Amino acid sequence: MLFERIESEGLAHYSYIIGDRTQAIVIDPRRDCDIYIQKAREAGCRIAHILETHRHEDFVVGSIELSVKTGAQIWHADADLNYKYGTAVQDGQEWRVGRFKIEAVETPGHTTGSMSYLLYDPDKTPWVVFTGDTLFAGGVGRTDLLGTDRIEQMSGYLYDSIFTSILSLNDGVIVCPAHGSGSVCAESIAERTWTTVGLERKFNPMLQFDDRETFIKNVGKELERPPYFKKMEKLNVRGPPLLSSLQRPAALSPLDFEERMEDSFVLDTRFELEFGAAHVPGALSIWEQGLASFVGWFVPYTKRIILVPRTEDPLPALTQLYRMGYDDVAGFLPGGMVAWHMSGRPSERIETMTVQELCTRIDDKEGTWILDVRGKGEIAQNGAIPGAHNIHLTQLPEAINDVPKDRTVFIFCGSGLRSMTAASLLKRNGWDNVKVVLGGLAGWSSSTCPLDQTP
Repeated sequence: MLFERIESEGLAHYSYIIGDRTQAIVIDPRRDCDIYIQKAREAGCRIAHILETHRHEDFVVGSIELSVKTGAQIWHADADLNYKYGTAVQDGQEWRVGRFKIEAVETPGHTTGSMSYLLYDPDKTPWVVFTGDTLFAGGVGRTDLLGTDRIEQMSGYLYDSIFTSILSLNDGVIVCPAHGSGSVCAESIAERTWTTVGLERKFNPMLQFDDRETFIKNVGKELERPPYFKKMEKLNVRGPPLLSSLQRPAALSPLDFEERMEDSFVLDTRFELEFGAAHVPGALSIWEQGLASFVGWFVPYTKRIILVPRTEDPLPALTQLYRMGYDDVAGFLPGGMVAWHMSGRPSERIETMTVQELCTRIDDKEGTWILDVRGKGEIAQNGAIPGAHNIHLTQLPEAINDVPKDRTVFIFCGSGLRSMTAASLLKRNGWDNVKVVLGGLAGWSSSTCPLDQTP
């Protein structure tokens, strides 16, 4: 039998391929879908069906891409939406995968028509439940996507779905959600790699409430809504263009790159030290592995992108961008900053400093302004630097005027990667006196510098 989870880095997205004998099914595929075809081929299977648990908001689903390449039939949830592709799943619908059976179980709450899929073993015993964004390890799906006026209703649906449909299963049934820790599709997700109904029944804090009303009160919150959600929702209902139809980005000379800068967004995917040392004027720094997590917060979909990639190969960065629906990538800079400098063009830099250097200035309240771009959960768990001002990285565009221009701003995160993103964002908007603290909290905690454990 073939059973494998495919994790998409940066997105904390999980998709699954299940196969037996000659047939396979894929659940919630990503857009760059060749990995499923490869897995099926190695197992001697043909992908016959593609199942979606719900309309996804945080990445471009790859159902159409995979269907075109394999001939598999697409089955989507949320039958009330005006899908332009596939066929709507019905509650109780079944599919055969060799000796195994998969059954659709309607589990609304995250969306009105969310579906979970229950996998039975050859003995007809429930074995695995694919819960989409309904139930996670240590968390549950957010219920605010349809607006604040429907949060209570959707939270009630979610309670019924979890407590009636999912928790009625035996404790040993494996729970396979669509996301892991770090996803924006829930308030909190535990770092358990695998989980079961029994583990969630016992340890999931959202499942410890005694009654429906208390559950609704605690789950029904309006969470931070990434600006790219609207784009994803539209793409995943009408269907995204095929990757093969996209124009491949051109390898640009420094002159061509410079000429395109006027009407393009310059995105630099190198690590923080390289970017800080020298970068194209006006570039935004998002390290390659962080693109899927952060590009949607800062780069408008209306802007054409030109890349300064981490290596000579832009494909890893392109893959991340395509997963987020950024299809208009016009070109990249071969040779990177070496080629840029050899052409005689100017560059900018962002100063960096060690935690020890900041530590010696922490009492200089007038000349030092510390910006901590970590999330509140990180700060509560790992501690805060005394006197630091917290603005989460994703909230910085809206709160940018809270950052002073007349003082040196020392930017701090967990390691330094997000700090450079914040610094480049500030620099693009006219802040000149910014410095990135290398090593972030990891370095700070390894030193003798003061740390408030209970901010």
